[in-house]
Amino acid sequence: MADGRGLETDRAALLALYDLDAGGFRNLDEITDFAATLCDAPIALVSIVEDVRQRFLARTGLDAEETPRDVSFCAHAMLGSEIFVVPDATQNHRFADNLLVTGPPHIRFYAGAPLVGADGVPLGALCVIDTKPRADLTPMQRQGMVLLARQVMVELEGRRRDRDIITFQNESAAALATSDRMFHTLADTMPQMVWSTLPDGFHDYYNARWYEYTGTPAGSTDGDGWSGVFHPDDQERAWGRWRNSLVTGEPYEIEYRLRHHSGEYRWTLGRALPIRDAEGTITRWIGTCTDIHEQKLMMEEREMIAHELSHRIKNIFSVIAGLIGLSARQHPQISDVADDLRDRILALGRAHDFVRPHSAESAPQPGQGVGSLSGILKQIFAPYRGTDGSRILLSGDDAAIDDRSATPLALLFHELATNAAKYGALSVPDGRVHLAVSVEGDDVRIDWREEGGPSVAPSSTDGFGSRLMTLSVERQLGGRIEREWRSEGLAISLSIPRRSMSRTAGKE
Repeated sequence: MADGRGLETDRAALLALYDLDAGGFRNLDEITDFAATLCDAPIALVSIVEDVRQRFLARTGLDAEETPRDVSFCAHAMLGSEIFVVPDATQNHRFADNLLVTGPPHIRFYAGAPLVGADGVPLGALCVIDTKPRADLTPMQRQGMVLLARQVMVELEGRRRDRDIITFQNESAAALATSDRMFHTLADTMPQMVWSTLPDGFHDYYNARWYEYTGTPAGSTDGDGWSGVFHPDDQERAWGRWRNSLVTGEPYEIEYRLRHHSGEYRWTLGRALPIRDAEGTITRWIGTCTDIHEQKLMMEEREMIAHELSHRIKNIFSVIAGLIGLSARQHPQISDVADDLRDRILALGRAHDFVRPHSAESAPQPGQGVGSLSGILKQIFAPYRGTDGSRILLSGDDAAIDDRSATPLALLFHELATNAAKYGALSVPDGRVHLAVSVEGDDVRIDWREEGGPSVAPSSTDGFGSRLMTLSVERQLGGRIEREWRSEGLAISLSIPRRSMSRTAGKE
């Protein structure tokens, strides 16, 4: 029996027959792009495993051209006869400490179809990779990966050196024809509508699903005939987005209404990716159309319900404020406390309207900082800033907020402004407040500085307002608050994690 060194020598000699260093793997690029689309995966690779490395003849979604063999998943996949699947690499003892798992690209899910030469020697794998764990591929995706792996081998076998150049050319032509047939066969089995265009955007292929869905005669939507089945109100927008992609090479993605064979216009998600050669030149575009009509209607219904709930919540704020005012009139001795409580509730109502308006009239208008810290601060400070807006001066960065952070922020800054108006800088005509915001890495720093007001001193005990501010910053937002009573006025510094301000912060 030959030892491992002998087997690797045989593999090295066999790989040399494929002339891999010559490049020119445009068809393989199309295969990885299609595999990524088929399996809804961010990364797809054609990997050839050599003695000390694995090289990627084609890749989608990954910049690296090769990695060491000792971290290769494909080195395992190529040894089997079926698709090799790793649902979650962090939970697999063979891969948990792999550098491609602990570091970029942070592999979690892997599925690889083995690539085996005509001599029965394993060469590598066609694989798809996801950065999130997945249970498995669907049966259709498995079948597609097997077909695509065979197509890869058709391409590679067509490259093998042969003494008879005519035979070599005939094999290449047969391989290309087989490749096209397999692509069309696979595209016709997909539940989505699939299309492709020349580099200039001329549509020259649609799969069977497109003609079934639209009911158009075969060939009638080639060229620019496709726009005729779009809703008239969407055609100009779709053309503009498509032209931009053709000029820039950026992926194409848009929602539009497509005419179904029943005559109904249904919402559809259109996507397309460019296929590039080794020099980066676009050689084709491959796109898909997905019916999202039911999801779109569901989202519209959900939005309508959300608006109705928002309207009712706003009414609750108004009812509570009214009840407090009524109680204060019946019991004048609690009027000061009632006024403070009513003002806090009204501040919460303004914050609620800012991040989740119940109507177009109550929504922040353009230029009012929708979804931003500066926007909600302007709402809270409106009663205190003076006619020229100079009593509370805002400067520095802005920061994103959402419905989760709006409530504690509204309570916090309402309390600061109210206290300044009663006891601090805003209680005298010449007093000012400077508020500076700076985004520092993962945190947002906010500095409140009062000047020109009466001297202030810390209370011997924390009042309700102080406890409310501490609760808002430390408990609800996970931040820190520091107070300093200076001769020129109160100074407060806040440090709040960006992720507490907005769910999307740090994901740009």
